[in-house]
Amino acid sequence: MLRIVLGLIGLLSCASAHSNSVKVKWIDGTPEYLAGTTFGIPWPRGQHLANATTFTASGDAQLQSWVTAYWPDGSLKWTGHALGVSDFPSSEYTITASGPGNSTSPRFKRQSNGMQVSKSGNEIVVDTGKISVTFPRSGNVLVSSIKTSSKTVGSNGRLILRSQSGTSDDDEDGKTTGIEYFSFSSKVLNVTVSEDNTVRTLVTVKGIHTIDGDGTQEDWLPFTVRFYLYANSEAIRVIHTIIYDGDMYKDFLSGIGIRFDVPLSGEELYDRHIRIAGVDSGLLSEAVQGVTGLRRDPGADVRSAQYNGTLLPGNSTWDQRVTTRLQWIPTWGDYRLTQLSPDGFNLKKRTKAGHSWVKIPGGTRSGGLTYLGGATVGGLAVGLRDFWKKYPTSLDISSAATETGSITMWLYSPQAGPMDIRPYHDGLGEDTYAKQLDALEITYEDWEAGYNTPYGVGRTNELYIYAFDTTPSAAKLSTLTNNTNNPPVLVPEPEWMRDTKAIGSYWDVPGVAGDSAQAQKIEDNMDFLIKFYEGQVEQRRWYGFWDHGDVIHTYDDDRHQWRYDIGGYAWDNSELSPDLFFWYFFLRTGRADVYRLAHDQVRHGGEVDSYHLGNFTGLGTRHGVQHWGDSAKQARIATPVYRKTFYYISGGDERTGDLVREVLDVDKAFLLVDARRKVRDPGVVYTPNPEALYLNFGTDWAGIAQAYLIEWERRGPRWEESRDKLIEAIKTYPELKNGFVTGEALYNSLTGAWTPPPTDPNNSGNVTVSHLSGVFGVLETIDQLMDHFGSEQNITKPFFDAFLDYCYYYGASKAEQKVRYGKDFGTLNLKQGHSRYTAYVANHRNNATLVPRVWSEYLGDGSKDGLAPNAPWKSERIDGSDVLVPVDEAKWVSTNAAALYGVAGIENLALVGAPDFSRIRGNGTVEG
Repeated sequence: MLRIVLGLIGLLSCASAHSNSVKVKWIDGTPEYLAGTTFGIPWPRGQHLANATTFTASGDAQLQSWVTAYWPDGSLKWTGHALGVSDFPSSEYTITASGPGNSTSPRFKRQSNGMQVSKSGNEIVVDTGKISVTFPRSGNVLVSSIKTSSKTVGSNGRLILRSQSGTSDDDEDGKTTGIEYFSFSSKVLNVTVSEDNTVRTLVTVKGIHTIDGDGTQEDWLPFTVRFYLYANSEAIRVIHTIIYDGDMYKDFLSGIGIRFDVPLSGEELYDRHIRIAGVDSGLLSEAVQGVTGLRRDPGADVRSAQYNGTLLPGNSTWDQRVTTRLQWIPTWGDYRLTQLSPDGFNLKKRTKAGHSWVKIPGGTRSGGLTYLGGATVGGLAVGLRDFWKKYPTSLDISSAATETGSITMWLYSPQAGPMDIRPYHDGLGEDTYAKQLDALEITYEDWEAGYNTPYGVGRTNELYIYAFDTTPSAAKLSTLTNNTNNPPVLVPEPEWMRDTKAIGSYWDVPGVAGDSAQAQKIEDNMDFLIKFYEGQVEQRRWYGFWDHGDVIHTYDDDRHQWRYDIGGYAWDNSELSPDLFFWYFFLRTGRADVYRLAHDQVRHGGEVDSYHLGNFTGLGTRHGVQHWGDSAKQARIATPVYRKTFYYISGGDERTGDLVREVLDVDKAFLLVDARRKVRDPGVVYTPNPEALYLNFGTDWAGIAQAYLIEWERRGPRWEESRDKLIEAIKTYPELKNGFVTGEALYNSLTGAWTPPPTDPNNSGNVTVSHLSGVFGVLETIDQLMDHFGSEQNITKPFFDAFLDYCYYYGASKAEQKVRYGKDFGTLNLKQGHSRYTAYVANHRNNATLVPRVWSEYLGDGSKDGLAPNAPWKSERIDGSDVLVPVDEAKWVSTNAAALYGVAGIENLALVGAPDFSRIRGNGTVEG
C-alpha cells in the first residue's frame, strides 16, 4: 500500500512540476501599495536551461529575473525575480518560462522602463524614473542626494554612532566621573552596484564607523548597508547590518542611527510639516509653525490646508489679526518619539536646542515612520520595520525651523542608556572543567571564561525611505507605515514548491496524507503550537534589539514563567530546530503569520546567535541567558539549513547569502574550538589540524555540508571546491565500518575526506550514537544532497545506504542493534523527533512494515520525552496575583518538544501517510 500511495503522489507531482507557468500569490492578500518586490521560484531538474530561458509575468508586469541556484546538469533550480511598481497590483501573477535556445548567457526578458544607472569614479547615480539617488564612493556619506523630478528632498544620508567607556550604574550613587563619551560617523570603504538593473537596482555600501573630529578612538563597528531601488518607485528599501567588534567592558553602544538632511529653504514655516506614525495607522500631524487653535482664527480653509499638508492659501485671504502676528507664534523645530519598551512610547517637541521640551500625549506601539518636508519643497519619510518590536528605538526630527532640517532613525535609542552586553555573572568560581561540568548539572549552562563574548555577533535591520515632491496625505503615510512593517511577499503555490524537489522531498501539503481524523488531529496540534508560540512572543514580550526573533527554551511551572534567567534553559538559539518547523509549516500552508515567525528567526538566529568576525566565525552559540553567553560554540546553530528556505523564496536575499557563505570557512573555527574539549576521554590525544578535525556528522558536518551544497547550487566563487568536498565526503564516509553509527570521526577540511576516529584507528567499528546528532537538520540536508546528486548512484548509493541504516537502527530494538553492530546504542531519547528517521527509511526502502513503528515512536513510547497524544493541547489562563500580567501557559510544552513534534509530524505525514490511532495500545505501542 505504501508503494502505491507514493507512486500515485509521484505521478501527480510530475504532472504539476513540469508546467512552464507558475502562479505566485501574496501571503497577505493583494497589497494596497506596491513599490516593487523580489521573490523566488523553484524549478524541477532538467526543465529549463539557464542559458536559454526567458521569463515573463502576466498582465505585462515589469519583471527582472536572475538565477539563484542550478541543478548539477546546469538547469535552473531557483530563480529570483523583481516585480516592478504597480498602482493596481494583481491578486496573483503567472510567471512563464519559455525556451530552450542556444545562447551562452542567461536570456531573461528585459522590459523598457525608466531605470537608469550611471557610474563614475566618484559616485553611482540611480534614477528610477521617479527619484534619482546619488551614492558617493568614499567619504562619510552613504547617500549624498535624493531627488524627485525637480527637487532635492534628501541629502547627506549617513550613519551615526554613539558610545561611552562605562556606565553610571556601576557606581551606587550614579556619578559619571571618568566616563568618556564618543561620537562616530560612517566611513565608506567600498560601494558596488548590481549589473542587471532593468527593474531592480542594488547598491551595496560597506564601511566602518570613524570618530568625529580629532580623537584617539580607532575605527570600529563595521557595517554593510544595502539599498534596493525599483523602476518608477519613490521608495528605497534599506538592509542595514552591523557587526559588534568592540570590547564589551569598555565599548558601550549608546546610539546607533541613520540620518538624512531635508532641504527646507524657501518653504514658509507654516507650510512645513511633521508626521509621526502612532498606533494602528494613527498619525501625529503637525506643522513647524501651527496656525490652528490660535486665539484668532486664520480661516477654515487655512486651518484645513495646514492639517492636511497642502499649501496654505495666500496671506491676503487670512484673517489679518493672524498674519500681522505670525512672528509671535513659536516655531517647533525638534520632535522626538522614544520607544523604550514594547508597550509604550513618549512624544515631545521643542522650539530649538537650549529650551525645554513640551510633552505630547504618547501611546503604546509606534509604527516607526516619520516624515519631514514642505508643501512645495517636498520631503522624506523614513520608517523602521518592527520599530516597537526592536526597542529601544527612537526617531528625531531636528532643526525643522532652519534652512535644513534632519530626520534621524535610531536603531538603538540614545534615550535608553548605554547598551550593556557584558556577562551577566562573574563566572561563579568555575575555573576548571570539572567545576564547569558540575555547574552544568544544576543550571544547564555550559560556561567557560573567554567564550561568553559578543565579539563578532551582528544585527540586521530593515528600513524604508520614501521621497515626495509635496507632503503626502495622512492616508498615504498610513499606507506606507503598513508597507514598512509588512512589506508585500510573493510566493509560489505550495504544491509547486513541493513538486520541484528544490527544497527537499520530505514535506507535503496538508491533506495529501488523507482526510482522516488522525491526520487532522496532528494538523490541529501543529496549528496549536504555532499559535501558542505567536501568543507567547506577545504575552512574554520576547522583543528587543538583540532578542526579537527568538523564543525561550523551557518553562518554569512554579513561577508561571519561561526560564529566562536560568542558564541553558533561557533563549532557545534554534535548539532542536524550531526554525525548520516554522519554515516547513509555512511552505506547506503559505500562511502569513507563520512566515513572519520564521522570517524573524532568520534575522535573529543568523545574526545574533552566530559569529561573523573573530575566532568563532561560522559557529553559533548554544542556548543561554545571553544569546552569546554559553561556551558551546557549534556549527549546529549557524547551519545554513535554517536560512535556506528564506534565502531562496526571497529571491536570494543578499544578507542571508552572506551568512550562508560564512559557514564555508567554519573549519578554521574548528581549529580553535574543540567542541568536546571538556568531555573527551583523557586517553584520546587530539590536536586539531586542517587535515584531521574531530567532528560529529550531525552537529558539525551537516552544517558544513549544507553550506557546500548551497555554494554548489548558487555556482558561487567556491562552488567547484564545495562540490568536490561533498563528493569526497560522500565517498569516504561509508568506508567507516559502522557508517553514521560511528558518530564522530576525523574530517579533512582540505579535501572533504573522512577517516576513522582516534578512538578506532584500525576502523574496527565504533558505536557512538547521540540523540543530538539527528535534530539539527541533518536528515533534511542529506535528503537535499541526494535530490541534488540525482542519478549519481555510483557516488551516493553507499553513503545513502549507510544513512538509511542509521535511520532504521536508531529506533530499532537493542537486540537488533547488537546483532548489526556488535553492541546496542544504550539508552536513547528524543524518539518522537527521530520517528521521522524511521519514516524516511520506510519510504525509501518501501517498507510498509515499519509504518506502525513510525507512529509508535511519534505517538507512543516516543512521546515520553516529546508531546503526548493525550496532552491537553490547550493553554490555561493564569491571572491575578500569581503572575505579573495575565498569561496563557501550557506547562506541558517545551520548545525542544514542540519543534521536534512539528518537524516530525510534517515529515511523517508526507513520508508514510496518516496514522491509525485506533491501533495505539494503552501502553503507547502500536499494533502491528
